[in-house]
Amino acid sequence: MRVKICGITNLSDALQAIEAGADALGFVFYNESPRYITPSDAKKIIDKLPPFVGRVGLFVNEGIDTIDTISKYCGLTLNQIHFEVDEEALDMIGSKSLPVIRAKEPKDILKYSNRYRLVDAYCESYGGSGKRLNLEWFDGVDCSKIVLAGGLTPENLSELKKYNFYGVDVSSGVERIKGRKDYNKVTKFIHYAKSL
Repeated sequence: MRVKICGITNLSDALQAIEAGADALGFVFYNESPRYITPSDAKKIIDKLPPFVGRVGLFVNEGIDTIDTISKYCGLTLNQIHFEVDEEALDMIGSKSLPVIRAKEPKDILKYSNRYRLVDAYCESYGGSGKRLNLEWFDGVDCSKIVLAGGLTPENLSELKKYNFYGVDVSSGVERIKGRKDYNKVTKFIHYAKSL
């Protein structure tokens, strides 16, 4: 199972997550988030990362030109789109994009079913709320293109085993304080996810 550690705000957390086995790191370009990072600060971290690590930018209510500009400037490998957008708009974004479904009810998780997508629990704010989805919603659903987020911790990962998710995305579940990761939690989380 692939693992993304989201809400990276400093080089130390980034390198420790990679050392622990993270497949991708997430950078939040949404200035109302406590994990917000400026594109220039994100670029300074990304420029020091080793190759073959995914670099994901999280965007909320941004225009396509802004997303493309930041993505190119920072050298992102993927854009995570945390707002309502149709398939055509996703295809217009210059680099690869991952739509995010903020699920309120079971049928929501079937949106974008032909694409890889991230499914998170709905909350008023965007991301990192620690709110969990009802896993029963995924019973009988092909989860092979779903990255699951929302309320994941090292302690509850074992509950995901039967669903065969493509990957998991964690932020608040591995933090000491908002915007700062706890290395032991990160290491444990990645170890457990990779053993599913």
